[in-house]
Amino acid sequence: MDNMTMESAKINDSRVWIAVAVAAVLWFVMFSPWTAPMVNFWYAMTASAVILVTLSTCFCRQWLADIRPTASQLALGLVIALVLWCVFWVGDKVSQLLFSFARPQVDMIYGMKSGTASALIGVLLLLVIGPAEEIFWRGYVQRCLSQRWNVNVGFVVTLALYTLIHVWSFNFMLLMAALMVGAFWGLLYRLRPQWLTALVISHAVWDACAFVFFPF
Repeated sequence: MDNMTMESAKINDSRVWIAVAVAAVLWFVMFSPWTAPMVNFWYAMTASAVILVTLSTCFCRQWLADIRPTASQLALGLVIALVLWCVFWVGDKVSQLLFSFARPQVDMIYGMKSGTASALIGVLLLLVIGPAEEIFWRGYVQRCLSQRWNVNVGFVVTLALYTLIHVWSFNFMLLMAALMVGAFWGLLYRLRPQWLTALVISHAVWDACAFVFFPF
């Protein structure tokens, strides 16, 4: 690797970590008990989604070439969302049997809907929040880290980052949910990066179904 290539790699690395640091700050504001009461969660999440997509586009536009809204990608995205919803339905029942704190913590997550119309939440999840999260974490962060190291390291590091930024909620069930969805979408992207469009669709649909239309 020549000096120019090495310098470019360092610049790209720094951009990824700057973007992840911004995401960590935004998630801290939205989830921490010290700051969350001061913001409307859904408006803050929408603003965060816009910021992260903007950073992804400014720092690395490669994800744009992978967005191909075809019928096959739409169908695949819906199937992925359905499979993930079924996995969580089973997980919800099992967790309630194993942990007495499971249901109260899940109810705390759904309590974030209080004060905002469900229809508005559904629209924001479908059109802004869900797509933006997938574009940022898989289309940008995992892509760049996989290119910098290798696809396995990129997957594992992105999964760890995506999970850990939820730690400020101090909600074990939310942390495990982030780990599960991060592993699910991250592994699919690691195996089939050409499915980014389907993953974006599945993230949007799963978010809207899990939080609004068919909650657990």
